[in-house]
Amino acid sequence: MADSPQEIQKAVRKILWIGAILIVFTVITVALSYVELPSHKWNLAVGMIVATFKAALVALVFMHLNHEAKLVYKVLAFTTVFVLALFVLFYLSNGDPLVFKNF
Repeated sequence: MADSPQEIQKAVRKILWIGAILIVFTVITVALSYVELPSHKWNLAVGMIVATFKAALVALVFMHLNHEAKLVYKVLAFTTVFVLALFVLFYLSNGDPLVFKNF
């Protein structure tokens, strides 16, 4: 916790900066929805990367996970691996389901 007015001002300034960064990346997300990359899979991958960055900022700063114990980081690492696996499965499943019909 902040003990002095200077520390409180520093914390508020940090939160405002993170909020501004989140707003900028939200604008980037909306702008990317109008950009057509060479493949729809590329659009999904870029969108997932931006969303992951924004979620990490929210979790670390606004949920105060950057000051937690080591056990929380281990659980968070497992969760991150699990979510990345889900992202990859989602990314791979968005293709044409009839591609493997010839086998």
